[in-house]
Amino acid sequence: MEGGTGQPVIDVVLPTYIMTPSETEKFYPSEVKAIADAVMKEELDGDKITKQMVEDWYDDGEDFENLSKSIADKIRQRVKETLNVNRYKLVVQVTLGQMKDQGVRITSRCLWDTQTDNYASIDYKNEFIWGSAMVFGLYAE
Repeated sequence: MEGGTGQPVIDVVLPTYIMTPSETEKFYPSEVKAIADAVMKEELDGDKITKQMVEDWYDDGEDFENLSKSIADKIRQRVKETLNVNRYKLVVQVTLGQMKDQGVRITSRCLWDTQTDNYASIDYKNEFIWGSAMVFGLYAE
């Protein structure tokens, strides 16, 4: 949405000065894991992904990138719709790869408030593809 000057309009959220979330507003990793796991299975299980598709994607890479973005967006949207985490900034990272008996290590490092911020991580694999989804919830007063 743009203002009369052609510049984008920025919605300003006034501070509430509430420094910690209530029990119903907390980021619970177990609930987020269940949502992320369900989305990964919906998008990658069954006949949706075939060996040929993965091999073609691996050569190009762009389709893998688009699929990762799509899954990350769906996880973020579903977490926002399902859980009461309105004061949290959500960061979702999805990594996908072809199953070729390789080893992978995915790490992350964050500076955050251990009282309010948290994360959830799930791993997925089938015979053609593996995936990892990490969802970070950062409380924003």
